[in-house]
Formats: sequence, C-alpha cells, structure tokens
Amino acid sequence: MKPTPLLAVLLASVAFAAPEPKFRMQEIDKISIGYGLAIADVDGDGKPDIILADQHTVQWYHNPDWKKHVIAENLTKEDNVCVAAQDIDGSGKCAIAIGAGWNPSDTVKSGAVFYLIPPADRTQKWEAVKLHHEPTVHRMQWVQLTKGRWDLVVQPLHGLGNKAGAGAGAKMLAYEKPANPKDEWKVRIVNDVSHMTHNLQPVRWAPGAAQQIVSGSKEGLWFNSAQGEGWTAVQMTNVATGEVRDGKLPNGQTYLATVEPMHGTASAIYTKASDSTWNRLQVLDGFKDGHAIACADFLGTGSDQFMVGWRGTDPGIRLLTPNDDAGKSWRSSVISTKEAAVEDFKAADLNGDGKPDLIVAGRQTKNLVIFWNDR
Repeated sequence: MKPTPLLAVLLASVAFAAPEPKFRMQEIDKISIGYGLAIADVDGDGKPDIILADQHTVQWYHNPDWKKHVIAENLTKEDNVCVAAQDIDGSGKCAIAIGAGWNPSDTVKSGAVFYLIPPADRTQKWEAVKLHHEPTVHRMQWVQLTKGRWDLVVQPLHGLGNKAGAGAGAKMLAYEKPANPKDEWKVRIVNDVSHMTHNLQPVRWAPGAAQQIVSGSKEGLWFNSAQGEGWTAVQMTNVATGEVRDGKLPNGQTYLATVEPMHGTASAIYTKASDSTWNRLQVLDGFKDGHAIACADFLGTGSDQFMVGWRGTDPGIRLLTPNDDAGKSWRSSVISTKEAAVEDFKAADLNGDGKPDLIVAGRQTKNLVIFWNDR
C-alpha cells in the first residue's frame, strides 16, 4: 500500500526532527594501543562488560565499576590485534577468542588465533588454546550458523605470501568449536579471493537462524553465506572498503556504512537497488586513517544513525544522521576530536537506559573511554 501524501511528508520529516546528539565522555583506563574491543557479559551478572585486546594483554572491565581484570598476557612476542566475545552456549557468559602475532609485513609466518578457556573465577587468568591460523590475522567475529552453533570467523589482512596487496587471496576461515575446545577444530574457507581485507560484519538477511557475513576488501564489499558444509562469496560493490557495518533507514531499508578505502579518508552508505545492485552515496570525507564504524539508534528516532571514527594526530568521531526517510542526505555532528584517536569502537547500552553508548579504544591517545549517551 502506498503512503498517503500526508504520511509521506511525515515519514520524510522523521530524520529532520532528530535531536542533536549529547554525549558525555568518561575515561576508564590508560592503555597501550587498544587494538580490539568486544562488548559481552563475561561474568553472567546480566550486564554487558568491556573486553579489550591491548598490545600485550587481554582484559575485561566489570560493569558498572569498570574494575580491570587481566585474563591473558604475552600470548605471542608480537602484539594482540583483535578479540571476539559472544555467549555461544546459552550460559549467560561469553566465550572469548583472540587474534595475535600481529605483523602485517610478514605474510608468511605471522599471526595467531587463540580460544581462551575460563577458570571458575573469570577474573583470574584464562587458559589459551592455540588454533590453526593464516598469516596476518586481523579481525574476528563469532557468527551464528544454527540455533545452537556459533563458528569463530577469522579474517587475515593479506593472503599467504601476498606483496603490496597482490597475490593470493586472503583466506577468511570459519572455525567450528568442538565439545572439548582442546580437540581439533574443523576449519572451512569462507572467502579466499579478496585482498587487503580489513573488517567484516555478521548480518541477518535471510530467514532462519544463520547469519551471513559482509566483508570489505580492496575489491569492494562481499556477501558471504554458508551453503551446506561450505560457503559462497558474491561480490557486491567495487569500491575499495576497509570498515563496514549495517543499519536501518527511517523507511526500513537496510544500508551499509563504510570507511573507504582501508584506513581511508571517506565514508559512504550503500542501499540496494531494485536490480540487486548497490547504490553508493558518499556522506563524509576529509578525515585521515578512518578505522571504525558503528550503526545504532543513538538518537531514539526508531531508525539507525552511524558513527565514523579515525585516529592519527588529528582524530575525530562524527555521528551521521539521515535527513530524510530514504537517506538521500545526511547531517554530520561532532562527537569528539582530540579526546580519542579511534583504533576501535563499539556501540552498546551499558547502563540499561535504552540508549546506545559508544565505547572507544584510543591509539595515539592511549585511553579507553565511554561516551555516555545523555540525549
């Protein structure tokens, strides 16, 4: 049913009525680099905690006092680089995996993947189980494949022996966890044809329990979906992409928000056309070293806005809000400048007030901060 002219006007004005954001910054720790963040309930108290993969330590911060608990140290001689945390068994407590051995210039021997086995007291050190890995392990996510199964999906930056972003494709791998995590994990190839593959995002674009994966690369965006015991990869766009997250416009349409290219200088949104192609709209540029995207309804409009963040000597965080129901134009609001040089960030409602907050790991600023949503 087509909307009446009045209803169409009301729909188009939803974003125009969106309030300006209001965030309050709280620094909760001084850190080394802050490579990767995850938000999940570690101790089963029903509150989301903050998990950080710092340069040589892995720690979680208890909600709401933010007391730090170091659970792993010096997993490899090189740096940690990423973390994934998810309740994969319905226990109310998350499982944690870590990517380490970070040396992006070594596309032959670098990299490491660990599954951490928790002790009874989850504030103490966890046992690290080393898994198979590809070189230049860079990002990871737990991805749901059935109602009771979550695979650990790990994305390297480069392919084996890759030089200057050329050569073999980077092997994104899905690890199926056995009942005993110390046993061998089944490993399946998700995508092995893309290059300079910086980040990935689980999505739910098909009926059923299974998630799919959108991943960014030098070639553009890819849609990866499980098919039986394997995976298929379909190229969606052809603009080099580093970061990607998915959100909803005021009209209910899905969009993808990006940083382009890897460590890039522009942010765009993609919406699907009727012929299954994706339309690109650039909404922000002029920054350097873009390194994070987060989509959520920060402003309480009933649809999603997105944060884009960058690091370096001139860092910043901006909130992009659609000015109309179809996202044809966007408003940019300053959230932060020199306070946090974004290495990674995540959106999550930490205090249960129904408003997503922003949790940021700052690289050059060497801090872990919460931007509380006070709208």
